[in-house]
Amino acid sequence: MNILIVGCGKVGSTLAGVLSREGHDVSIIDRYESSFDLLPEDYSGYITVGVPIDQDVLRKAGIENCDAVAAVSRDDNVNIMVCQLAREFFHVGTVIARIYDPKRENVFRHFGLNTICPTNITVDSVKSALLKQELQSVEFECNPVDFHTFPVPKRLIGVHTDEIQGSEQEAVFAVLHNDGTMVLTSKTDVILQATDQLVVAKIIS
Repeated sequence: MNILIVGCGKVGSTLAGVLSREGHDVSIIDRYESSFDLLPEDYSGYITVGVPIDQDVLRKAGIENCDAVAAVSRDDNVNIMVCQLAREFFHVGTVIARIYDPKRENVFRHFGLNTICPTNITVDSVKSALLKQELQSVEFECNPVDFHTFPVPKRLIGVHTDEIQGSEQEAVFAVLHNDGTMVLTSKTDVILQATDQLVVAKIIS
């Protein structure tokens, strides 16, 4: 396949390397030339420096001959605009946008755009594993993170999650209620109950 990737961060560079090794024709765009330093040494595809929503930059990167486009930059708006251009203007058959904001995913899907939201995927995976009482390891931008649960200690009953001090390597990710619902502590300040469980995330260095 002829594949265009937009965004040469950890995800984009890793994806480009994998697809290139599998024999696909790969081209990758990033606005910063230094970003291409992340590409693996055996990457054999093309690179293009430029603003990815510029049609001339997209043409230079070969979008007119592409079978698929994957927009995986760190900017949701850029990813969506690239996919809209690829689908509506250049008539690319397969377009996929990575979306950071979970609230946007359903909106963009409503308009017929294929999206992948790492946050939603991670939450679903972690919740599924935790309900089975298993330790789950998930990668964020190629950084492994372990999740585990434990009952709320007596000293924390009635305490707001905002008051719990984490560290650079470990922090409370969510609260798992007795009815199976899980609340992200980054979105909601939860008052801990005796029947709750803390979901703790730890970066594995």
